[in-house]
Amino acid sequence: MGKAKTQAKKWFTLCILILGGGTIFKLSSLKDAFYIPMQEHFHLTHTQIGLALSTYAIVQTIGYVFSIYIADRFSKKILIPIGLIGTGLIGLYLSTFPSYYGILVAWGGMALFADLLFWPVLIKAVKLLGDSGEQGRMFGFLEAGRGVVDTIVAFSALGIFMWLGSGAAGFRAAILFFAITTIVVGIISYFFVEDDVVIKIVEDGEELSRNKQALKGALQALKIPELWVASFVIFSVYSVYAGITYFIPFLREIYGMPVALVGAYGIVNQYGLKMVGGPIGGLLVDKKFKSATKYLRFTFLLSAVAMVIFILLPHETMNIYIGMVATLGFGAIIFTQRAVFFAPLDEIDIPDQISGSAVVIACLVGYAPSIFAFTMYGSILDAAPGITGYRYVFMIMIAFALMGFIISSYLAKLIKNKKEANIKYNTNERV
Repeated sequence: MGKAKTQAKKWFTLCILILGGGTIFKLSSLKDAFYIPMQEHFHLTHTQIGLALSTYAIVQTIGYVFSIYIADRFSKKILIPIGLIGTGLIGLYLSTFPSYYGILVAWGGMALFADLLFWPVLIKAVKLLGDSGEQGRMFGFLEAGRGVVDTIVAFSALGIFMWLGSGAAGFRAAILFFAITTIVVGIISYFFVEDDVVIKIVEDGEELSRNKQALKGALQALKIPELWVASFVIFSVYSVYAGITYFIPFLREIYGMPVALVGAYGIVNQYGLKMVGGPIGGLLVDKKFKSATKYLRFTFLLSAVAMVIFILLPHETMNIYIGMVATLGFGAIIFTQRAVFFAPLDEIDIPDQISGSAVVIACLVGYAPSIFAFTMYGSILDAAPGITGYRYVFMIMIAFALMGFIISSYLAKLIKNKKEANIKYNTNERV
């Protein structure tokens, strides 16, 4: 009964973490369902939306530096609710339709709450929930569960937007819905997320304070070479993932997709695919490939080939539904990668006591493309309107996929060498 109770507690905790992870980014990812309304009611160009996302990413990156210390220093019971509630309060400000500079400040503020305080702690919490044979499934279910929550919340907001006439009033109401939902989930998480268990570390006969433990863990994590390689695998996935956003205006501009359908497509593209990609990616890693790194290597090559074929399609004469299926199919490949791209951290044997610092380093490097990718892709589309600009974007995505294939191949080799060295060492020990 004790084991069953422990399992139930583990999955209940995962559900609470999924609830938070599926709501906190709705406001900062407003572009996913409301890209066109953002242009119309915030009066933004492709480049300006990209700059808002880059502002988020710059603050996010600076925040991750501090998160190396914070993630292992403070309890998730405090950090997760603060991250959610703080993000929701900024959403209330966004509903006032601030100026462009106000929008930049809002996106920067959301980065502090969602990425400095919340996300590394969430990943650490999920990593610690499962053993080495469950990492693919844990992260797969996290991504799938987030997809379910994402889709329900986003379609609810889109329904409110359409119900109020698909204009400024509907857009404001949708933002308020996102904000209030995030605040409510933050309050719920405070009562159901458990406090962290403090691991005492003794050095030279003296117990280290939590401050010294956090600093020692950060320095230890920085010295793990495989961690840096794994982080650049995440970097490659995210660089390709950033390009998926531009399938939304692509279908609008090249295929003439109606605004309401654009919003629905954006939700399916960004959130619905998590429900498919999460479980598939997790199960393939655990059951078929037996390694997240090997799975990522395979899907990098698959995505590069798929995008080459996609570029060659006659988009100007194709049926819109074929275009939708083709883009969603490519997106599904990338979302299976996103579901498991933190799982290699378990393959490189990161000690539990420094897992927070390791996750932060992986986030710092892995999410770095958000600093430049959205602005780069957006400025290309503004500079080269029409199908030409989109082809440039898609070719850059291919380049990042091939880079990921090379890096993940190198990581797989490092992991193999490390395992062989450990086996040899253990054999010698027995002799």
